[in-house]
Amino acid sequence: MTKVPIQNHAPDLSWPPEAQRRPPVFPPVCASAWGDDRYGLWIDVVIGGLVQRYRWIEPGEFWMGSPADEVGRFDHEGPRHVVRLTEGYWLAETACNQAVWQAVMGSNPSHFTDNPKSPVERVSWNEVQGFLREMERRLLGVKADLPTEAEWEYACRSGRETAFSWGDQIMPDQANYDASIDYAGGPTGKYRRKTVPVKSYTANAWGLYQMHGNVWEWCADDWRVYDCTPQMNPRGPASAEEGAPRAVRGGSWIREPRGLRAAFRFRRYRDERDSGQSFRVSLRIASSPDGSANRSSEAVVTRDLTGLRPGD
Repeated sequence: MTKVPIQNHAPDLSWPPEAQRRPPVFPPVCASAWGDDRYGLWIDVVIGGLVQRYRWIEPGEFWMGSPADEVGRFDHEGPRHVVRLTEGYWLAETACNQAVWQAVMGSNPSHFTDNPKSPVERVSWNEVQGFLREMERRLLGVKADLPTEAEWEYACRSGRETAFSWGDQIMPDQANYDASIDYAGGPTGKYRRKTVPVKSYTANAWGLYQMHGNVWEWCADDWRVYDCTPQMNPRGPASAEEGAPRAVRGGSWIREPRGLRAAFRFRRYRDERDSGQSFRVSLRIASSPDGSANRSSEAVVTRDLTGLRPGD
């Protein structure tokens, strides 16, 4: 991780310059369709014969962690500090669903199997690495990964500084969690006791669904100890030791609402599996020396676009 001087230790929302906000290649060779809608740039990627949509997450700066007065915070969520992410990335708009996992891996390890559009769960960090490597084999020119903890929180917040991406309170119709418990004196509701399909609630301001609740999402790294110093592209430890912990974010169907906040952090060993644990894929596009890459056999183009068109 690199420390970066940032004036007044506050996010510079004008950074980076406009020319650096767009992806270096658009559309990438893995895309079967692409466009620009109210959330921003998107691409569709075919994997296992099924379509997954990805959203472009621009580089930028944000406050990471929670302020000292946030309701329900834990000490390890602070001190809040400025983070600069210098490279954009494509992030799946949902957690990986069971249909996609089944198509790629040939089995479904999930506990809740009543709907193939529900997130795959009971997948360890190690098993997810196998899925990502298979994606790379099928989608030439693509680096498939998990977001770092910093990248995950940045995308979850989607430009907000509040406890949740929509504000400082949570309603039972905004996420899947143990709504029998209130947050900050707010309303209570039904505790569903299971996962729900990945698009059951409204997307955040950047087009990402259910960054709060439903299932935990694995991160690429373990958590780091925060301090007040601004950071550039921070990463926590990434020990290769068998079972070494990794950060998980987002909370799950079994968590109380304080555990769904954007800053809430938890960690699990890499070989752990349970019915509240899933993941969301991030993609980076690799280019060959001439600036291009071979199109994957799965990336059948479904729209012949010469420029951007609005998304669905």
